[in-house]
Parts: sequence; C-alpha cells; structure tokens
Amino acid sequence: MTVDPRPLVAHVMYRFDTGGLENGIVNLINHMPADRYRHAVIALTEVTDFRKRIQRDDVQFISLNKAPGHGIWLFPKLFKLFRQLRPAIVHSRNLAALEVQLPAWAAGVQVRIHGEHGRDVGDLDGSNVTYQRVRRFYRPFVSYYLALSRDLAQYLTDIIHVSQNKVLQVYNGVDSIRFHSGSVNETVLACPFVRPAHWLVGTVGRMQTVKDQPTLARAFIQAMEIDPSLKERLRLVMVGEGPLRAECQRLLETAGVADLAWLPGERSDIPEIMRGLDCFVLPSLAEGISNTILEAMASGLPVIATDVGGNADLVTTGKTGEIIPAADPDAMAKEIVRLAHEPTRAKDMGQAGRNLIEKKFSMNAMVAAYQGTYDKLLHRTGANPEH
Repeated sequence: MTVDPRPLVAHVMYRFDTGGLENGIVNLINHMPADRYRHAVIALTEVTDFRKRIQRDDVQFISLNKAPGHGIWLFPKLFKLFRQLRPAIVHSRNLAALEVQLPAWAAGVQVRIHGEHGRDVGDLDGSNVTYQRVRRFYRPFVSYYLALSRDLAQYLTDIIHVSQNKVLQVYNGVDSIRFHSGSVNETVLACPFVRPAHWLVGTVGRMQTVKDQPTLARAFIQAMEIDPSLKERLRLVMVGEGPLRAECQRLLETAGVADLAWLPGERSDIPEIMRGLDCFVLPSLAEGISNTILEAMASGLPVIATDVGGNADLVTTGKTGEIIPAADPDAMAKEIVRLAHEPTRAKDMGQAGRNLIEKKFSMNAMVAAYQGTYDKLLHRTGANPEH
C-alpha cells in the first residue's frame, strides 16, 4: 500500500457548524495547496452539514459526541484516535478544544498548535480567573499559539505567560472573489425591500448572547425616533438563527416597526445577502478577528462595529466605517442615521474597505501565514521566512 507523504493536520474544535471560526477552517483547507498537507476535521461534539462547504474529497470528518463539561473521560479516546491517525500537527481552536493538547502530547504528536479566535460570553474581557488557570495548565503541552487579534496575542503573553516567540498574531483572510460589491437580484433573495428606494442596514451571524443583536434592533428603533423621516426608506436586515432571534422580533413588534425589518433566519447565500445591503453593523460584545466584518468590507460595505477584540484592527474610524462602544444603542443609532443621510460617504467608506481587504486581508495572505507556520514547525522546506 502506498503511503501518502503529505503530513496530516488534525483541526480540532468544539463543534463544526456555522460560525466564523469554522468558516476560517473551511477557507484554509479549500485554499491551501492540496499537495502540501492532508487534513482531518475533528469535532468534540458534532460535525454538521457545514462540512459540505469543504471542496476537497480527501478530508476526514470525525464527531466525538462529547457531553457538556470537562472531557477528561474523552482523553483515552483522543489518545487512541491520535495514535491511529498519526497527525503531524494537531491544531485546536479556542478554550473549548484546548484540552485535546494533553492527549495529543501523550500520543506523541510532533507539533501541537492552539488558536485563540475570540472570547466567550463568560469571559468578555479576559478577566475570568478560572479560564486563565485552565490555559496555564495546558500551556506546557502546546508547541505554538496563533492569535487572531492583537489583544488576544497580548492576553497570551501578558496574562497566560506564554513566551513571545511561541505566539504569532495572524489575521483571517477573506475570499475576495466570492465576496465582492455589485448588484443583486432582490427577487432571488426573497428580501421584501428594494434598493435604491430603501437603504438597508444589516448584520449576519449566530443570534447568541455574545453577538448582541438586540442592541442593533434597539438602535434601529432609536434611529427612527431620532429622525422619523427615515421610516420611509431605512430598513433592517438580521440574518442568522439562535435564541436572540425571537427577542429581536419582539423588540421590533413592540415598537411597531416589525414590517420595516427582515429576519429570515439562517441563510446559505451570505455573499448575495451582503451585496444586498448598504451598511453592515456588528454589535458583538466580544470578538477575535470577525470574518463577517472582513466579508462585509470585501463586499464594499461601510462597517459600524463595537470596540471589542480585533474590530478596531479591521475598521478604520472615519475611513472604512465607525467604531463605537459595545452595548450602546444610542451611539449605534447616531452612526446609522449619519450614514443613512450620507449615502455617498457610505459608499466611499465601503470602497476604502474593499481596497484594504485586497492589500492586507486576502485569502492568500492568511493561507501563507498558516502554511508558513506549519512548515516552520515541521522544519519543512519552503517555510515562510517571516515566521
């Protein structure tokens, strides 16, 4: 039997489903040269139909069906799995998957990488002492860290006490071919609003507490209280599924503006959704480097985002959008009103964002950073000298 000479990278996360972290894995696998590495996707809980977004047919998907809580009972199963797969690299993502580093070390995995992609609702500012202790406990078993924003890299070095030479701050990349500006067929989208008669402000993402979509719903309501004339053309689009969807719907209904908003649930046509907007808003309470901000910028949209995580790394205030305080519907409403009344300025911001994507946040740059890290840690030829 012929042995495949390509090293295997085992990507481990809590659940492989719709989300920015998972979308980043999809992009990495789809765009990394197939002759360099093989890939396996391991979910501690479940691999969903989201797997269909991976375009390669040589990727193995494994669901471990882990119960809630610390998975120490899963260690023997992980040890056996790593001995069976014999990955050259185990690459875990976020705190929920960090525990796999110990059985990977015990199984003799040569390189063990952990990625910090963003914060959880239980640790919005990184001050959770329990989470800090967990990260410090597993620190000796991690070969190298990848942090997706400057504040996460600083957290690892200053709070978790990881050596600086073991941390690389690397930005996500966006598929600027799939996400681009241009016209869209509203009929195909089934969106009830039509441009240019309507000016659409919207967001895309899982409707969970950390994403804080109710603040956007409140800001939309307040925007029309600030300027009642906006009821004629300002419209709200909130794409995503989750427990906050019903709350947002109630807020809009109570204010009597539910007919001015569209909440279609989860959609698979996000590039088309983005092209159908005039302004993108990210109301999150915590972020790493937001894939949806990058997608919005690639789509030529001005971005209003909260001042959390790496959002300010992406959005240049006054040039590509505006950065506002988190959980502040007043500030958000004022920026929505301002841009709604200055559509030309909004378009200029969107174009500036698109230009920035092409220069700094391309898919090629992201893939080169990850592949260069893998190559360097495995001492493979062709390693990126910058890493």
